[in-house]
Amino acid sequence: MKHLFFVSVALGIFSGTSISGKAQTSVNLMRLDDGIAVNKSNHFSEKIEIKPETTVSNRSVIAKVSSKKINNDFGLCIENCTSLQFKYGQLMNREVETITNYALYNFIDEWWATRYRYGGSTKAGIDCSAFSGALLSKVFDIHTPRTARAMFGICEKIKKENLQEGDLVFFNTRGGVSHVGVYLGEGNFTHASVGRGVTISNLDEAYYSRKFIGGGRVNPCIETNE
Repeated sequence: MKHLFFVSVALGIFSGTSISGKAQTSVNLMRLDDGIAVNKSNHFSEKIEIKPETTVSNRSVIAKVSSKKINNDFGLCIENCTSLQFKYGQLMNREVETITNYALYNFIDEWWATRYRYGGSTKAGIDCSAFSGALLSKVFDIHTPRTARAMFGICEKIKKENLQEGDLVFFNTRGGVSHVGVYLGEGNFTHASVGRGVTISNLDEAYYSRKFIGGGRVNPCIETNE
């Protein structure tokens, strides 16, 4: 009986120690979960010590990287880019530094959201061919006929994958060549749309992908009387 009594006491002591250890571990975990700093370092031996890691804000890292980011093609620091570059880079999901034709984007910005009006050519309302023709004239010093169909007729035909900034893109929206825009790069083009007025769209959008006829490049030496 004495031996049984001592065994029971011993088990009780060890059992109590085990419960106490688990409870303390749980408390430590709760403290960590609650974001409470634990100042006491853990020691596995006299020579091995584990200390909490030093964390750095992601935002500060991004800021440092962004402030030093340089585009290899243009050698421009991102912090030197203009609000116009940021605006249209975001709209077209392009690198800000690739927006370099300021005359082109200033023209688009000046006409942005001007409502569509068939036969119109002013800020009160403009149609697709008038807008595209005015852009080519002002920005590239290229003069074109008045209608989309006539523009298509004088253009050198360009495949979609070979389009360059300033080329024309043509669509069949209501029979034949009936809509035109100016290509900006990476599938984007600017045009006067019926629904949104002067805007930027992408050739991969479902509607324009279905309606796309082809691209064209105007020879600047061609004279037109239209």
